[in-house]
Amino acid sequence: MSAFQVPIATNRCATGIPTGRLAIWWVLASEIVIFGGLVTCYLLFRFRHPEWAAEAEHTKLAAGALNTFVLLTSSLFVVLAHVAACNKDTVNARKYLIWTILGGLIFLCVKAYEYTSEISHGYTITRSVFWAFYYTATALHGLHVIGGMTIMGLILPDVAKGKNLQRVEYIGIYWHFVDVVWLFLFPLFYIASAAS
Repeated sequence: MSAFQVPIATNRCATGIPTGRLAIWWVLASEIVIFGGLVTCYLLFRFRHPEWAAEAEHTKLAAGALNTFVLLTSSLFVVLAHVAACNKDTVNARKYLIWTILGGLIFLCVKAYEYTSEISHGYTITRSVFWAFYYTATALHGLHVIGGMTIMGLILPDVAKGKNLQRVEYIGIYWHFVDVVWLFLFPLFYIASAAS
């Protein structure tokens, strides 16, 4: 008998929807409330403060665009991992999950470069309300990237053994949410300066 028993809920499907998939959608619903509230507050402030365009000009547009490309590419990898898992191709499922994790690492390295550069030029969280929103939203998003990468790392051994392959789908759903959040943050903090 193994030391860890798989919970009964892992394989239950009383509603016609697997319990794990239902659980991840509930988690994402709560995350939508968090990020939705943050983005809504930012937009309400932004409409009242057109001078924030001058602050937004100091964000690194090229770095933000690179991170957008990296996250979208990592989303492709997680889709390929899911397809491989559905086909019981554990070698490719594992490989694509690792590539997704590497995409997350690249994203975080670019973000670290951005933060270092901005802070060294005096654009800190206490400089203005714009920068407070910027750092809060992007750091919260970065924590979600770290969380997704951590979960992928945790499921890799089971994926390699062909166990609980449905988890590849669940982490994929989460990773797509992380990408969608970035697709809101990127134009709000990086591109909006040019439109003002």
